[in-house]
Amino acid sequence: MQDQIFELQYAIDTFYFLVMGALVMWMAAGFAMLEAGLVRAKNTTEILTKNVSLFAVACTMYMACGYNFMYDGGWFLSAVDTVATLDVNAALKTSAENGFGGDAVYSRASDFFFQVVFVATAMSIVSGAVAERMKLWSFLLFAVVMTGFIYPMEGGWTWGEKAVFGLYSLEYSDYAGSGIVHMAGAAAALAGVLILGPRKGKYGKQGQINAIPGANLPLATLGTFILWMGWFGFNGGSTLKLGGISVANEVATVFLNTNAAACGGLVAALLLARLMFGKADLTMALNGALAGLVAITAEPADPNALSATLIGAVGGILVVLSIVTLDKLKIDDPVGAISVHGVVGLWGIFAVLITDEKATFIGQLVGAATIFLWVFLTSLLVWVVIKKLIGIRVSAEEEMSGVDLSECGMEAYPEFSSSK
Repeated sequence: MQDQIFELQYAIDTFYFLVMGALVMWMAAGFAMLEAGLVRAKNTTEILTKNVSLFAVACTMYMACGYNFMYDGGWFLSAVDTVATLDVNAALKTSAENGFGGDAVYSRASDFFFQVVFVATAMSIVSGAVAERMKLWSFLLFAVVMTGFIYPMEGGWTWGEKAVFGLYSLEYSDYAGSGIVHMAGAAAALAGVLILGPRKGKYGKQGQINAIPGANLPLATLGTFILWMGWFGFNGGSTLKLGGISVANEVATVFLNTNAAACGGLVAALLLARLMFGKADLTMALNGALAGLVAITAEPADPNALSATLIGAVGGILVVLSIVTLDKLKIDDPVGAISVHGVVGLWGIFAVLITDEKATFIGQLVGAATIFLWVFLTSLLVWVVIKKLIGIRVSAEEEMSGVDLSECGMEAYPEFSSSK
């Protein structure tokens, strides 16, 4: 009987991990659609190429070395890494040795799959911020380092519970990665944007800020809904298991709070945009929903639905203010990724203190500072090296005509091209 119960729990936990991972993988489509909608038509093919390529690069690099840096998971996965025995004690021992906490039991392959889609998510954040003026191959070269080394190192210090360079251990709480995934991706994006510079024509000589509208807002809206749906896997899967009444209730709470925070973020951003600009700004509403999702990601299990809505609403307010502020600082982010994932990611880290009694301000502060400084400084170094080696920015002529033709040799909407 005990063996049968164990086999059932193992099957349920493994299957749940895989389904949640598939939902997070679908977020790659969300990022691709969101970014394709918010860039100009002449840059659509290139941004789509970046998104589909970075996913493949992330999965390959995390398999080759990233998983090992983060969890001491070995260089390559094999059948030996799965639990395949009716000996319950031996199975639980194997599970513990693989780094699985509590009574959660599942195959290592499913753990890898769930973790690797988080790596791709972090890298997807970068692609939108550097859109419309970065060389494709320079971006992919950075993706190799980001997904194979930079992200796995800070992931090892946090979720992997390793000491930071052997110096100190973090007392840091981050349920699904407001800091570990989202702020880290934003830190890498910020470093790239600072080295890259703004798009041509974005800022005038007298300090004026010129709007550069995206080509396809229906596509951006679809991308936001896809991300919203995928986030249920992002946060829900971070329970790491499903078997048991208490865990099932926790998963339901996580889903409820994730949705509530997104709604709070969207409504707050829409209202603030109306007050500031006099109009209902769709792009701010979309980013508000994403901000709410980022804000609740650090702790979606503890708040009640009202608290989650308010946490998301604060995120929605912050993202509007941050986008406006970054524009004034001439930090050009075409999709608002640094604001959504960085500024609001930081808010999410400290919002944990509201509902998690075990979390401490110092623990959250040191954890956030460690993640940001590591990712920002290493990314800055990598961007500078890539710039020296092969350059990172397309020429002014290529930027003017669009990077679709210069980088990919094809247009997304050829029948609508002014050159035809």
